[in-house]
Amino acid sequence: MKTITGAILLLAIIILTSCQGVPGPPGYDGVDGIDGETLIGSIFEIQGDFTSQNDYILYFEFPNDFEIYDGDVVLVYILWEQASTNDGGTLDVWRLLPQTVVLEEGVLQYNFDYTLADVQIFLEGSIDLSTLLPAEADNQIFRIAVLPAAFAKNEFFDINNLGSIMKSLEIDLNSIERIDLAVDNY
Repeated sequence: MKTITGAILLLAIIILTSCQGVPGPPGYDGVDGIDGETLIGSIFEIQGDFTSQNDYILYFEFPNDFEIYDGDVVLVYILWEQASTNDGGTLDVWRLLPQTVVLEEGVLQYNFDYTLADVQIFLEGSIDLSTLLPAEADNQIFRIAVLPAAFAKNEFFDINNLGSIMKSLEIDLNSIERIDLAVDNY
């Protein structure tokens, strides 16, 4: 009896180890960058005046040594104000474009468009742009954030918060390239 039980047990082990089930669905591709590829985002800071000479457009051409790809995301932020802190310092308040301002004279909007080669930041609205006050048109500061497609697709971040994007991309203030646009740069 022990021989029959042992033979059945041995046969069951052989049969079960050689059985194969239906193959499952294929797994998902991994996240880019895990294999050592570094995702690099960049931020450029530009400053300029919106004037009739430049048709109220600030034009920024990406540097020749900078490569932007078709799937990358470009976001533009305006330095909206500098808020006072309790210790007497100031904090920069950045807002994502487009931004709309309702004035007594009409509506003004700061907006942008971009290509793989450049970014244009422009003013539009129902207001006569030649009547803008210096605070609305002169010495305007913008930050242009270029996010890699893989980062923008896979990360969960608040695009309205420039600080969280800089933190996620590990960009500090000292590494931001600052460019002062001349009036005749357009």
